[in-house]
Amino acid sequence: MREYSLSFAPLLPYWALIALAVAGALAVALSIWARRPGAMLRAAGLGLLLFGLSGPSLVREDREALRDIVALVLDHSGSQTLGERTKQMEAARAELEKRIGALGDIDLRVIDSARDGPDSDGTKLFAALASGLADVPPERLGAVLMVTDGVVHDIPESVDKLGFRAPLHVLVTGREGEIDRRIELVEAPRFGIVGKELVIEARVIDTRAGAEPALVHVRRDGADVATLRAIPGEKTAVRVKIDHGGPNVVELEVDPLPGELTALNNRAVLTIDGVRDKLKVLLVSGEPHAGERAWRNLLRSDANVDLVHFTILRPPEKQDGTPISELALIAFPTADLFGRKIKDFDLIIFDRYSNQSILPSVYLENIVRYVQDGGALLIAAGPDFATADGIFNSPLGKITPAAPQGSLTERAFRAHVSDIGRKHPVTRALPGSASEPPQWSDWFRLVNAETTRGVAVMNGAGGKPLLVLSREGKGRVAELLTDQMWLWARGYQGGGPYLDLMRRLAHWMMKEPDLEEEALRARARGRDLTVERQTLKDTVEPVTIVAPSGARDELTLANAEPGLDRGHWQAKEMGLHRLSSGALSVLVNVGPDNPREFQNVVSTLDLLAPIAEASGGTIRRIAAGDQGAIAVPRVAAVQPGSIYGGSDWIGVRRTQTSVARGVAATPLALGALALVLLLAAILGGWIVESFRRT
Repeated sequence: MREYSLSFAPLLPYWALIALAVAGALAVALSIWARRPGAMLRAAGLGLLLFGLSGPSLVREDREALRDIVALVLDHSGSQTLGERTKQMEAARAELEKRIGALGDIDLRVIDSARDGPDSDGTKLFAALASGLADVPPERLGAVLMVTDGVVHDIPESVDKLGFRAPLHVLVTGREGEIDRRIELVEAPRFGIVGKELVIEARVIDTRAGAEPALVHVRRDGADVATLRAIPGEKTAVRVKIDHGGPNVVELEVDPLPGELTALNNRAVLTIDGVRDKLKVLLVSGEPHAGERAWRNLLRSDANVDLVHFTILRPPEKQDGTPISELALIAFPTADLFGRKIKDFDLIIFDRYSNQSILPSVYLENIVRYVQDGGALLIAAGPDFATADGIFNSPLGKITPAAPQGSLTERAFRAHVSDIGRKHPVTRALPGSASEPPQWSDWFRLVNAETTRGVAVMNGAGGKPLLVLSREGKGRVAELLTDQMWLWARGYQGGGPYLDLMRRLAHWMMKEPDLEEEALRARARGRDLTVERQTLKDTVEPVTIVAPSGARDELTLANAEPGLDRGHWQAKEMGLHRLSSGALSVLVNVGPDNPREFQNVVSTLDLLAPIAEASGGTIRRIAAGDQGAIAVPRVAAVQPGSIYGGSDWIGVRRTQTSVARGVAATPLALGALALVLLLAAILGGWIVESFRRT
């Protein structure tokens, strides 16, 4: 294809040419007004001079027509896999490829939208379109065709933000009259106080008119906690108690409908991090001693600890029958602390306390029940523990994990982490424990005892138990068989990791999931699951993984460090996975807690209709029968205009774009011909004027 055009390359600036033209026009006008002969010839000469100074050239372009481009965007999102939608989309693709190919001079570019990733935030067809056409000039685009269920989450605000001027045609899969029931979170707190209830607001959505109330099942960490009756479209308040620190996985599930599109959105998942408002600690020191201040300073240093501390100033050997009420600086509130308010404390510590009749047996029995009902007790034993007055011989002996042998070891020794302690999260990899001897200071007193329940995670002189941990009913008991911890706190011989040890010990007693000695944990990063099994056993069972669809797989873990086995697994589905190993189980969610893609799965024309029609394109359903049968409109090539589709057809705009393959320019104001014309005009004007004078 050859095209001609006129171009100019002025020899003078434009302002100079304009000035010459104005001056020449005035001169010619005066000549005509004065009726001077040869005025028109002089005007022609002036025009030829100005034309020559403008540098005119005749440009010839040899151009090659370019093929138009049509983009076909296929929706591969999760909702497109429901029902017959995938089959309809593949059938539409095959038919469109055939019909567009028959038009000729059109390149079809098929763009597969990204399939749902673990961090997917819905269907992003326009982002996929922009990426797929990044190398295509907008003027070459003849049309954009989308095959989707219509649930798209990145629709531009207006047609001006599309980035092209071609028509957008949307072919919608799915069928009219689809039904679906789903549950959505309206108000979902991310944090909650351990032991307190919080309120989650949810709403059941039912696409049917006049839908009846539905049952909502509430689970926490896989265990059923409530069943509620919810009216579709109205908010439902769900009260959930935060049972422990760390992640609490709450599930809300509504019963499915017969024939609904999917049950994937019948469940909403929320991970709530349990935090403690304040750790309420009761510290009872049986007598003043060097380690008392260390305990107090340790507990006071943490702003999250609310400490109540009582010290018994009168030692046991000075008992003379004087009433306690006359000896105490303030009345010892035994009835409140160990009666009515005992359950208000998260941890009770007896520091070198002996059975001095300060606390009647009934209150010690209360402590036993407090522990068995879920409380925590720490006993820091002193020399009195080895005597008949020790608290082992009180009702607390029922839950004390080590029994005294009636003697003390009073010489320098190094505490050692026991073999089972190397597996226990409280003492595993305790700073300084890896070397021999351990890199911490000596202690000088140990109450000789034998373990009666639980496990000794640290040993003292002669391998005798030093720190013993046990579970009692729903609660925890820890027993430290020395009163020398203060040497580490004071930095004697370099001190020791007393902060790490006490922090871990407190977290274990508060049932923090990370400090459980028998635990199954899983975390997801993308689709990669990291599974850990904490255990004191020598071997562990494989982990069974159940995907949201019910598919099962088995993962064998490998030992990563003492007491900890680890493995990795690639999830094939997004959603809530259930993992189990023996009697332990855990839930982990892959991807967003409630994927945007499945919040609304009913196919629709409403979302894309405004922008498709504003572009001059069309939108329509293509379902036409059972088994994925479709009806694709005919495709026609049309010249640029404002309408590119009708009831049974869609149009592809002919762009008429081309690329130059050769260019030639021929100057028009140079050469003999131009000079002859200019001289002829000037000479003609002179001759005419000369004849008039004669």
